Amino acid sequence: MPLPMFVVLLTVGIDAIGVGIVLPVMPDLIASTGVSDIAGAALWGGVLSSSYAVGQFICSPVLGALSDRFGRRPVLLVSLAVITLDFVVMALAQSIWVLLAARIVAGVAAATYATALAFVADITDEDERAAGFGRLSAAMGLGLVLGPVMGGWVGTGDPRGPFWLAAAFAGANFVLGYLVLPETLPVERRTRFSLCKATPFTQFREIRRLPGLAPLITVFGLLQVSAYVYPAIWAFYTQASLGWEAGTIGLSLAYYGVVLAFAQAWLGPKLVERFGAGRTILAGLCLGLACLIGYGTAPPTLVVWILTPINAIASFAMPTLQSVMSSSTDRQTQGRLQGVLGSVTAVATILSPLIMTQAFYWGTNDEAGRDLAGAPFLLAAVLSATAIILFLRITRNRGSIR
Repeated sequence: MPLPMFVVLLTVGIDAIGVGIVLPVMPDLIASTGVSDIAGAALWGGVLSSSYAVGQFICSPVLGALSDRFGRRPVLLVSLAVITLDFVVMALAQSIWVLLAARIVAGVAAATYATALAFVADITDEDERAAGFGRLSAAMGLGLVLGPVMGGWVGTGDPRGPFWLAAAFAGANFVLGYLVLPETLPVERRTRFSLCKATPFTQFREIRRLPGLAPLITVFGLLQVSAYVYPAIWAFYTQASLGWEAGTIGLSLAYYGVVLAFAQAWLGPKLVERFGAGRTILAGLCLGLACLIGYGTAPPTLVVWILTPINAIASFAMPTLQSVMSSSTDRQTQGRLQGVLGSVTAVATILSPLIMTQAFYWGTNDEAGRDLAGAPFLLAAVLSATAIILFLRITRNRGSIR
């Protein structure tokens, strides 16, 4: 593998690690800034997660457009330098407001996936491009698994330790990138930068150009908001109801990620081949709904460890649903569809932490005397059940989905 490609893969992986590394230590990290009760910490956790997602959502197309104007190398290197400094700030932050500002900056600096895709497109031939994009996706998936492991392992004794480790990784990658990363976009191919055209909201206008897909996109959006209950709440839920520490939380998240990768990459396609897409999607949705209800009733530790892989296995429904929507559009509208789905996912990433942490606060508020840590999962179950009912209506109106 060429060294520049390795640097870009590392950059994407570090961005993904930045998402997951904070999850196991979030309760302890927020507590270290003076927020003492778990319910209040959960509210701040939702704000921190959403602020990171807002930074990525708004700035991903902006950084992509800047890379078209000034080149890939400066955008990638500046992003790496900023995220290195930002990890240091998060490690030193003593105020919740400083932590919030740092998470927003981290989301902005980590919004480099579009630039990484453009870099790969620049350096690969057309017949090799799919493999290059696949490596980027794999690097992101690996980062999402490693992030919680690193956060749980290093953060068991000190919730700030994971950020020092992440800063070291990002800093070393910046130095390596500075030394070996070439510029892949010639000056004559660069375009003018237009902020008006670099807005993420333009993608939603494309839904009307995808006839017949709006109901399935609605199902997709409901499921995304429901699914993000896990990264938003998991650390607070397991600490409040099971007394887990950062190490156990990180291990459980990694456990979930490994099983999810297996389910989406291997099991889902096998089930579609045997039973068809419609039945596979419905089976996954119903299995996921059962797990949400199970978590919502606050099961003991053994049941949580049993439900975790089952819930990860149920994730095969999502890529199968995406495949159905992709098969329903022609080649000319594939990019439009993927842009819409990406924007829907980004909005779900912003909204879900705010909604689910508010539900957790309601369910665990000491002043009101409530003890229902599983309230967010029950709310997510309602959203999931709504998606299932809508999906059944779609299949009834359209006939079987293949």
